[in-house]
Amino acid sequence: MMKQEELIEPRRSYKLAHQVLCIKAINFNKQSLIGYVELTIYPLRADLREIKINSKQSRIYRILVNGSWECKFWYSDPTLEAVQKEEQTRTRSLDNFEKEYLSGLNSVNPDFGNGEVFIKLPPEAIPTIADLQPLRINIEFSLEQPEGGLHFVVPGNEGSMAERGAHMFSYRVENSARLWFPCIDCYAEPCTWKLEFTCDLSMTAVSCGDLLEMVYTSDRRQKTYHYYLSTPTSAPNIAVAIGPFEMLVDPNMHEVTHFCLPHLKSILKHTTSYLHESFEFFEELMSSRYPYSCYKQVFVDEAYEDAQSFATMTIFSTNLLHSSRIIDQTIITRKYMASAIAQQFFGCFIVMQTWCDAWLPKGISAFLGELFVKKTFGNNEYKHGIAQCLREVEQYEALSGGIVLDPSYSKPATYFSCMQPQTISPTYMEMYHKKALLIVRMLEARIGATLLLQVFNKLQALAFTASQQKFMATAWNNMLLSTNSFLKVIFTVTGKDIQPFIDQWVCQSGCARFVGNFVFNRKRNVVEIEIRQDYTAKGSLRYVGPLEVTIQELDGSFNHTFNIEENKTKFEITCHSKSRRNKKKKIPLLTGEEVDMDLSAMDADSPVLWLRMDKDLNLLRSITWEQPDYMSQYQLRYERDVVAQCEAIQALKAFPSAATRKALTDVLECEQSYYKVRIEAAMCLAKIANMMVSTWAGPPAMLTIFRKLFGSHSCPSIVRQNNFTNLQHYFLIKAIPQAMAQLRNLHNICPPEVVRFLLDLFKYNDNSKNKYSDNYYRAALVDALAATVTPAVTTVTLTGQSVNTDLSSDTKAILEEVTRCLNLEKLLPCYGHTVTVSCLRAIRILQKFGHLPSDPSIFRSYAQHGVYQDVRLVAIESLVDFIKTDVNVSELYWLLEVVDRDPDRFVSYETIRMLSAKPPFNRGEDSLLNTEALVNRLWKLINCSLASDSKIRCGVVDFYFAMFGKYRPACLHVPDSFMVFSNVKEKKPINPAIVSETMTDMFEDDDEDIPSLGATTSLQTSSLLLDSAASPIISMDTPTGGIKRRAESPPFAPPSKFTSLMKQESSSSLHGDGPAPVKKLKIMFGRCSSVEEGVNVTTSKSVAPVTKVERLPPVLLPEFLRFSWGGVDSPEGRGSRAEAPVLPLAMAGGLDSCSQSRLSEDSNSSQGDSSQSRPPTTVAPASGPTSFHGLFPSSASSSANVLPPTPSSQPTTDTQGDMTGDSTRHRLKKKKKKNKHKHKHKHKHDRADRGRERSGDRGWGERGVASPMVPSVQSVTSMSSNTRDSAPSSPDFEVI
Repeated sequence: MMKQEELIEPRRSYKLAHQVLCIKAINFNKQSLIGYVELTIYPLRADLREIKINSKQSRIYRILVNGSWECKFWYSDPTLEAVQKEEQTRTRSLDNFEKEYLSGLNSVNPDFGNGEVFIKLPPEAIPTIADLQPLRINIEFSLEQPEGGLHFVVPGNEGSMAERGAHMFSYRVENSARLWFPCIDCYAEPCTWKLEFTCDLSMTAVSCGDLLEMVYTSDRRQKTYHYYLSTPTSAPNIAVAIGPFEMLVDPNMHEVTHFCLPHLKSILKHTTSYLHESFEFFEELMSSRYPYSCYKQVFVDEAYEDAQSFATMTIFSTNLLHSSRIIDQTIITRKYMASAIAQQFFGCFIVMQTWCDAWLPKGISAFLGELFVKKTFGNNEYKHGIAQCLREVEQYEALSGGIVLDPSYSKPATYFSCMQPQTISPTYMEMYHKKALLIVRMLEARIGATLLLQVFNKLQALAFTASQQKFMATAWNNMLLSTNSFLKVIFTVTGKDIQPFIDQWVCQSGCARFVGNFVFNRKRNVVEIEIRQDYTAKGSLRYVGPLEVTIQELDGSFNHTFNIEENKTKFEITCHSKSRRNKKKKIPLLTGEEVDMDLSAMDADSPVLWLRMDKDLNLLRSITWEQPDYMSQYQLRYERDVVAQCEAIQALKAFPSAATRKALTDVLECEQSYYKVRIEAAMCLAKIANMMVSTWAGPPAMLTIFRKLFGSHSCPSIVRQNNFTNLQHYFLIKAIPQAMAQLRNLHNICPPEVVRFLLDLFKYNDNSKNKYSDNYYRAALVDALAATVTPAVTTVTLTGQSVNTDLSSDTKAILEEVTRCLNLEKLLPCYGHTVTVSCLRAIRILQKFGHLPSDPSIFRSYAQHGVYQDVRLVAIESLVDFIKTDVNVSELYWLLEVVDRDPDRFVSYETIRMLSAKPPFNRGEDSLLNTEALVNRLWKLINCSLASDSKIRCGVVDFYFAMFGKYRPACLHVPDSFMVFSNVKEKKPINPAIVSETMTDMFEDDDEDIPSLGATTSLQTSSLLLDSAASPIISMDTPTGGIKRRAESPPFAPPSKFTSLMKQESSSSLHGDGPAPVKKLKIMFGRCSSVEEGVNVTTSKSVAPVTKVERLPPVLLPEFLRFSWGGVDSPEGRGSRAEAPVLPLAMAGGLDSCSQSRLSEDSNSSQGDSSQSRPPTTVAPASGPTSFHGLFPSSASSSANVLPPTPSSQPTTDTQGDMTGDSTRHRLKKKKKKNKHKHKHKHKHDRADRGRERSGDRGWGERGVASPMVPSVQSVTSMSSNTRDSAPSSPDFEVI
């Protein structure tokens, strides 16, 4: 199988050998810098005449060759506006965006030899090139207010920049070094580096490599740091951090230096005190020294991610720092730091060759980090983490589709491309990293742990040898890791060919899905096992290979390996034991331990206690195993593997019984059990208790256990003073109250004694003699109180509001306790504001269940920039939930402003991730938020606003896809010109917007039956007319019968419901001069209703969608020609239907500035408010690119509750004359055909509510202006025979 990139020849005619990066001046006030780069390249061909490099956001002033010859250069970045063609922009289709965005990325992809900057080498350099001598390319540039790649943190308090803690640092999304300095931005071009940074005397510059010297400037006001990196390194692994950092040299390893912001040095010392153990572990594990001569850790505020590794340095978030009193954060921070060191070996020193090989360094570094977890925190923590990772990957693939680690062989069926890291969904990327870890771990099981470590050692040795060589064209290739080179090293070390393994797990997507059961055959003393594979499900893989089955018998545990070859496979296992009946004997377990068991619950004829498949998690799989409940109870009690115990707990959730209750209670009380297993048992016990609520005897579940473990000896109802030295008890005292809060009685409310128990824990909490902080414990108690809240009994008023006039006593007590904790936090804030986070979450739950008025203002205040990051995130999470439940437009647009403009980009990404996980509505749902304005706002973010941050850009794509799908959103207006292809041979419902020849006369006859209709509308079958003012007639060879489908569905999706049509006049018809007006048909969504006089309805988006209608019969008339005899014009039809809700004017959205504005005849506002848009930024001319921030004006205001209106114009009297000019000629033509059809056509789809669509006819015809009610069928004054000049369509159509 040939990889796709191997089919392409090497693309660059030169090789990069060395690069200089010099930042000469930094301005924190203006958030700008000035500098230059110098690239030393070696020509590989004598005819080299051009060079392409990468640069975004920078303004390039001039480019010199060898310091003397100035070059001509051109700049082009198609990713600034991904979709530029007007016809593709109007459709707002993710399908078009993905194709154009990928094409634009490929055109500047350095792996393909491309770049944003095209440099024409001067004629003076030709002799040097002919001799293949090196060239020095010098580029002078500046950077102003970068929107990605480089982040400035400038607090607003008083004092100098150093006193305010102002600092800046670079961050990385894959291949984003181009965002802050010109370079060849790919991993396949390593080189040596010389780095120079000039900053104020109070600042410190930290960068990659060894610090050679620090030199003061001549005026003694600034200083310059000189770094040199002798190890060849790729541009994406270069970073810098500049600020008033405090420095700490590691006392155990003097090569390691730590940096933090002022006043944090004390907790920095504790946080990094163990780091030397990580270095020793990795060096001993791989028998290889750390590849660099130094290592630096920098802790910054508003970090893009919690940890990002670069060559010789890692940038961490300040939130990872902690004191010796904190327990929970210690575990998290140590995992991050160990993983960062592992990435120094694989990811910084040894890098991927192309993006298709990214799974190797990412998977190997994550695997090494998990081995450190195993050594530091124990085997139980390691296996529990692997099982959790496996479960997440399996669930993602089952829900969203497969993950392909090497997309050069096959491409997964996703709405985004996997060939470039800038196009991949952030959620997909997260699961990609976890799957890479699991695949490397599977490889360990395939070739052996010792041999795999020898492979890692071999890779390190080859790379280190290559890094010591002087520059040659291929000298540093061993520092690049590809799938093929990895296979060669494995074959060299082990002699094994793992190509089939790679083909099955790396080049394909999905995971194996097994369903199994077994039966014991007493006569033959065998266990008959049936294992089935479901490889037809989404995200599944047809597995062929070995599968291990472990059976626990009375005489011990035995492993059996079967070869899976077919979909349905049956196996037989001969038992080693006989049924014991009443004999007493200890039973040996897999660990060699012998235990006494009560065998009364098991089958007397069977010696089998339980069965397991793939106990060591050596496969990427999901297993549904069917066995009796007593086997799961035995497995939970006596199996020593934490994964087996967790699997048993999951199985027991379906078996509420006294035996299950006893098994869960025994594990919860067992001190030898792993604490996470005990926590899961407590959560499961709460669910079992709720299922057994009618037969439950005694006090609430777990109350006795808690008092036994933590109650006072003299008074068990009062909790003892806190003592968290026993970490298992610490995690249990947090988890058991949360589990008890899930309990419910027969009335589905939390038992009052549980609420009183939780309130007593607050009352008697005493942490005065505890050496550890109790902030996480108090936060857990607040979460437990919130979990006890159930929906309130409310009264609905005439205005539709729910009012809860009287709170119950328990709810009042909960609200008082939450308020007390929140107020106490303002006076004495705890570490990480964990209690505030829990209190805000509890307030949102009280609002959601009707105990408090649903008001987002409190969350809006906590979500402002400047508040602690975790508090902001929980407030934004509450706003996302508020938007989902209350359908709030202003809050949604405010969150989109956070995504677009918030200074903390980590918060921006988390906001769009929360919105994607919980969108306001899903595809196909009717919602007041499903408007064209929302489509335009998101499209602007996707298409142009977030061009400098591909991670957030792809996050917005996820959000867009969740609501509108891959194709054209259904809420959009009909495009100005379109064409629909049809096929009448297929017996499917016809497109109601396309009228066949056989039905034209019938339609005209029906038109004549309507007295108020003054013009006929016919469509010729031989052609569909596009915009007649600009487009010629396009002849069609096929009939015009059409197939109706939804816009977000693929071209062969089944038909769906239809929408109503109304005419729209083009913008050219609203002026006195110019060509003849072009009549168009415009889609109306939902049904219209009359509103009070004086209410201006600007666009058809002002009409709220109504409930779904049933599917219409196969043969349908066009919507604009369907009429009801029981309409508003008839006495019996008036008022027969309730009026549909009409959105207020404030909720009418407008087009973004990236698309062309159109005028609508159903609007009576002259022009949209220009104050709703940001003025474009004026960019000074330069020889290179400027910062593109602000080039595209926004269409939404971040503070206003009113959405920007659509630019519109009021129809004039001349317009009416144009619309009614030819009505007399068409009446005469219709009379000739009337004799052919004397009958009147009445169809099944003629509903009584059609009259409501015509309820605005009189208003339009009498006044000559748009009625407050937007009609979907126009009267005689608004219809013309020119209607056929624009073929009717629907937003449910795919526009071709």
